[in-house]
Amino acid sequence: MSLLAGRIVCITGSSRGIGRACAIECAKYGATGLILHYFGDAETTAEIRSLSQEISVGYPDARVHAVPGDIGEPATSKKIVEEGVKAFGRIDVLVSNAGICPFSDFLSMPLDIWHRTRQVNLDGSFYITQAVANQMKDQTPQGGSIIGISSISALVGGGQQVHYTPTKAGILSLMQSTAVALGEYNIRANAILPGTIATDINKEDLSDKAKREGMVGRTVLGRLGNPDDIAGPVVFLASDLAKYVTGASLLVDGGLFVNLQ
Repeated sequence: MSLLAGRIVCITGSSRGIGRACAIECAKYGATGLILHYFGDAETTAEIRSLSQEISVGYPDARVHAVPGDIGEPATSKKIVEEGVKAFGRIDVLVSNAGICPFSDFLSMPLDIWHRTRQVNLDGSFYITQAVANQMKDQTPQGGSIIGISSISALVGGGQQVHYTPTKAGILSLMQSTAVALGEYNIRANAILPGTIATDINKEDLSDKAKREGMVGRTVLGRLGNPDDIAGPVVFLASDLAKYVTGASLLVDGGLFVNLQ
């Protein structure tokens, strides 16, 4: 299928988890250029090489350009856009996905955990959204699709996530406001709110058997989410199937949020 035929897709935090699944799914649906951001340490460098090889073998029409850097630094977003445009000429889709969640008690939380979580999750989303939006505004044809990976945590609280949930609420709000700001340039902006997705970000938290079983029990579909459960909705919002969708929030949680009884 070719929902994204010929499109250039930029994904932050693409070396693992949801970002990796989005890269593969976008290639599967016809994206011809993938700008894949990753942190750049030894571990994520090895992961991005593996991902690039997987895409080149499975989807030979999709070219990959990988860009390392700390997304919490404004210069990284500038570098991503500059290198991406140099490689592919334009950017049609942004998936702002990079994020961290170091679980921590609120009352004893060191301030550097608060600052770093905000810097990566919210500041980084702002930097890359602004940088890509300016490119989408100036390119011909003008426009594109921006997708912010928020979280169900934008809607509910978490005792060990007092630093994390505000950043995800901020990403939701960022997408709503950028939808208003960018509509005149044919740029759509939407948020996806994953529920509990089994990734490295919550691997330690879900290692507690009782907690894991409790989360599964609360989910209507009877299982935790997988990264590719988020990748499908990303492709939808990136494609022309969603050409009249902007400022929206799509909750992808297997029925976790509604299961209150």
